Amino acid sequence: MSSDSMASDSPDPLVTRFAPSPSGYLHLGNARTALLSYLAARKAGGRFILRVEDTDEARSSEDFMMALFADLKWLGLDWDEGPDIGGPHASYRQQERRAIYDEYLSRLDAAGLTYPCFCTPAELSISRKRQLAAGQPPRYAGTCRNLTTEERAERLVRGLPAALRFRVPDGQVVSFVDVVHGEQRFNTNDIGDFIIRRTDGSTAFFFSNAVDDALMGVTLVLRGDDHMTNTPRQILILQALNLRIPQYAHVALLLGMDGAPLSKRHGDTSLRDLREHGYLPGALRNHLVRLGHSCVTDGWLDDAALIADFDLNRLGRAAAKFDEAQLRHWQKETVAHLSTDEFVKWIAAELPPGLDPQQRAQFVTVVRANIELPSDARAWAKVIFGKLDEFEPTALAAIREAGEGFFTEALQVIGHPGTEFKQAVKALGQAAGKKGPALFMPLRAALTGFTHGPELAPMLALLPFAEVQARLEHARRLAV
Repeated sequence: MSSDSMASDSPDPLVTRFAPSPSGYLHLGNARTALLSYLAARKAGGRFILRVEDTDEARSSEDFMMALFADLKWLGLDWDEGPDIGGPHASYRQQERRAIYDEYLSRLDAAGLTYPCFCTPAELSISRKRQLAAGQPPRYAGTCRNLTTEERAERLVRGLPAALRFRVPDGQVVSFVDVVHGEQRFNTNDIGDFIIRRTDGSTAFFFSNAVDDALMGVTLVLRGDDHMTNTPRQILILQALNLRIPQYAHVALLLGMDGAPLSKRHGDTSLRDLREHGYLPGALRNHLVRLGHSCVTDGWLDDAALIADFDLNRLGRAAAKFDEAQLRHWQKETVAHLSTDEFVKWIAAELPPGLDPQQRAQFVTVVRANIELPSDARAWAKVIFGKLDEFEPTALAAIREAGEGFFTEALQVIGHPGTEFKQAVKALGQAAGKKGPALFMPLRAALTGFTHGPELAPMLALLPFAEVQARLEHARRLAV
């Protein structure tokens, strides 16, 4: 019972899909799945489909669906078919495909491959615990599988809620070749009959997901390897319905640096969180494409280079770890690749109102190399255009270590109109008997509140003489 021939004998172009549930903001793991699926389709000149799996109406919402579209577009993805643009396989929302599902459920029923299940959640939980206690893999025990027609009718007359289960054949092997993990084999005796329609009438993931993939012409399903055990169930359904079986590529799950599944305790884990903090889409794309996929190019990749570098054969089996330090590296690279206009637009909301074009241009020139996030621009704008009223601890320590006399000398030589900064600092060093970090660090601390940052000379060119003097005087008092 292999899916190989049905999955590989067609010359059709590659078709991938991303099929999220609109029950929350787009998680980084799902964003990576979307990106890899998109790159696979674009690399092969194929199609990328967006489908919304919203059969769970209690958890799905229109707001989350709109947010999903916005976040994917922000990430730089576009799709050839989807709920917002339509396509030849509409509808792309599962809520609107119930008539289709009913038709295929009827086909399974006519073939004797389904039966109603009246087991309650409590009964199923007890059965599961018993199996685990006996060292057996948990699977449906088949309680309702062999009920007589009369027994089923009697339960239905009593109004007992019934799910619909797929009757898994005994003693067979389901096999398929996974793009990432190679040949996979599953014994049907270990699978157990599974639910394909819930008691509320909605179809289960196993069923609707597989049917939609087949009807929409999807040729490659790329998803997390936590779905690996779902695949034999879906292959059984597709074989029973004589529908085309796609190839499968199960990529390693996304973990935190501690090896645990990525969650809120690891910090920002949704695309929206990171977007609101000021991360750029190019940074996310460059980091995510390297999680579970090896790039040939070590450097920063633009959109076209991402597609050119992508290769399904370089998807890895080892769990991928999301590393915010690496994300920050790619953020720096992405900022460096922004044009001046793009950079100004990105930080515009953090700049004080009323800056003239010359001031703004000077500010960008001075601080750009020190900006990773828009909040950094806000901090440096306050240093340059505001009043200095906060000092980081290391800056205070540097000021006090330099001593009052250092700043008394600095007041005599630094910041006077027409004074050349380098010459003034050289004179200060000679007068104070200091050089290197002992000279520059307390001076930077006094003038900016930090012991690191942009080059001092061009920064001071933006500060009025009176402000430079006021900051040096304040530092002198702090050093007493």
